[in-house]
Amino acid sequence: MTEQITQVTTRPRTRARLALRALFDPWSIGAVVIAALVLMPIVSVVVMALNPVENIWPHLIATTLPRYIGNTGMLMAGVAVLSAAVGTGAAWLIAMYRFPFARVLEWLLLLPLAIPAYVGAYALVDFLEYAGPVQTGLRAVFGWTNAQDYWFPEIRSRGAAVLVLSAALYPYIYLLARAAFREQSGCAYEVARALGAGPLALFWRVGLPLARPAIAAGAAIVMMETVNDFGVVEYFAVQTLTAGIFSVWLESGNAGGAAQIATVILVLILVLVALEKTSRRNLRFHSLSRHHRPLAPVRLAGLRGWVAAAACGLPVLVGFVLPVGVIGRHALAQTDAWLDPGLIRALGNTLIVGGLAAVGTVAAGLFLVYGVRLTGRSLPKLLLPVTTIGYAAPGAVLGVGLLIPMAAADNALADTAERVLGLNIGLVMTGSAFAIVYAYGVRFFAIAQGAADAAMGRITPSLPMAARSLGRTAGGTLSSVYLPLIRPSIGTALLLVFVDCVKELPATLLLRPFNFNTLATRVYDKASLENLGDAAPAALLVSAVGLVAVGLLARANR
Repeated sequence: MTEQITQVTTRPRTRARLALRALFDPWSIGAVVIAALVLMPIVSVVVMALNPVENIWPHLIATTLPRYIGNTGMLMAGVAVLSAAVGTGAAWLIAMYRFPFARVLEWLLLLPLAIPAYVGAYALVDFLEYAGPVQTGLRAVFGWTNAQDYWFPEIRSRGAAVLVLSAALYPYIYLLARAAFREQSGCAYEVARALGAGPLALFWRVGLPLARPAIAAGAAIVMMETVNDFGVVEYFAVQTLTAGIFSVWLESGNAGGAAQIATVILVLILVLVALEKTSRRNLRFHSLSRHHRPLAPVRLAGLRGWVAAAACGLPVLVGFVLPVGVIGRHALAQTDAWLDPGLIRALGNTLIVGGLAAVGTVAAGLFLVYGVRLTGRSLPKLLLPVTTIGYAAPGAVLGVGLLIPMAAADNALADTAERVLGLNIGLVMTGSAFAIVYAYGVRFFAIAQGAADAAMGRITPSLPMAARSLGRTAGGTLSSVYLPLIRPSIGTALLLVFVDCVKELPATLLLRPFNFNTLATRVYDKASLENLGDAAPAALLVSAVGLVAVGLLARANR
């Protein structure tokens, strides 16, 4: 009788404990908190734009906003078209033909990803300006004495910005297009050849339509990166929306106006993403043959082979060899710049903030993905894909969304500490590198989340289920089952996030504390003063870090 009473009283307690544990599940709560932290800067920008201290919408619309939008649109269109032409053409040649140095060029075409676009801009101007080697050589050969004797295109212009950005960004389209071409069945091309289609018809009627979704996805990434750029457009004096954020905020002191311009960028990015997804929504491509026959590359001999090699080598020359050659020449000419204490401090700051951001971002992405997999609640699952919007948001937008709310929170915290404790703690967040690390985490969270999600998806569900049945907790299952199996993917994500943090310029410029430099901001500060010699060592270090990421991409796409 006593045992029955004990069981009856114990069951409600057990059920109540289980219900309480389900309500306050730490994995579910943590996943929602992480998602909220990632989305907070975006929401903050929208709120500030809708409730500005000083509404300058009428002034912006009547004066500078049309010019910002026009320049941004033309820059995006120009970079997208040129990058698509170069990336798709190179991918087609590499996938369809065999010519001299084709196997080497297949990987060399990825090298421009290692060079930040702003470094390419500084190198191009140094190479082609009036005192550069090209114009100096022309004057020496033809006997010209000054710029009045000959015509030379304007270097610091929108056209030059399109060229530099395309040279740095075309590998995004090249990677996706090459994969799309190689996945196509050789049967379709054999049928097209049997019907009399030549090389050009094969490209326009078979290859290009089948690869269009991949090319569209690559073009969308290229346009997003173009909107994010600040170093190139500022150096070439192209007034884009991102440049407008810096101008309205830092020069005019109007944070609300900067938030309003940032909102325009967000709307532009969302429209771009929606158009890309809509263009692919009704497209379906399937292989109708039972046996997939891979493409058989055609050998190009003689002059045609060398022309194809030159066509694939030209983007490498412009996007990688030229910047590295120009910057390397300056770096070797001024060896003392390598021992500059400012460079050493910038290198240390870069390693610290980049390392902290990489570790924190990957850990948060892993926690979020694992928490969503554990919980059956709908809110975390709905928030998971939304957190990738940070990658599409330019760094300048994140800077606006973070700095103003953090500055207000910092001041409130400092006032409270002084009033209650009598301590002057200063500005904890905006007075340190915390804001930079936070911005990096939001900006590149999609990389960490995508890597963790893909890696966990490859693990058979029976392994974690067996661990739980043997008494392992959720945390124990993560540490003993998942982490050992996904360690390579997590390591790759850490490195990729770190590399992107090293190259990030707009967010770092807006959020860095006083007298705090990273390698990227040191390059910008020195080059903007036309001191390319002092900027060269930091630029080479940034490019060397980028080469590591290119090596990873090449290894992953073998």
